[in-house]
Amino acid sequence: MMRFLGSLVLGIIVGAVLGLFVGWVMFSQIANAPAEDAENQSFRNQLADFIISVFAVTDSSANYQLDTLAYRYKEEYLLMVAAGYWEDNDIQGAFERLKLLNVESVPQFVQDVAERYISNSRAIDDIYLLVALSESFGRLTPIMEPYRQVSLPQQP
Repeated sequence: MMRFLGSLVLGIIVGAVLGLFVGWVMFSQIANAPAEDAENQSFRNQLADFIISVFAVTDSSANYQLDTLAYRYKEEYLLMVAAGYWEDNDIQGAFERLKLLNVESVPQFVQDVAERYISNSRAIDDIYLLVALSESFGRLTPIMEPYRQVSLPQQP
């Protein structure tokens, strides 16, 4: 058991030292190298490219298109946008975000989802968000009236 623990501690120490060397020494030299020294650092560059390709997590979210989402996930995205609108009241920003879904009419899509959420008795907080967004688009229907958030002016 002691041999196992000793090997584990030694492995952690060697891994930490190697990681610090690669991160602070090797990659900082590659990043700060002048352009004329680029030929001399081909091995380091190749090694760095290999390490990055093996271990780096790349942001592939740019490859995803929102218009290819299933309808259920479009509704979830709509709820997230509606929650953002609830916080900042930026109708133009909400519209721009919802245009990424490539629906035929953004206000009609919001209205349809809000009415379906009301008809299916979904979560009341989600209904409030959707009705507020739909109302901002000028799409308030009689079924949505009870869910409007009206603030009355304060009496002096």
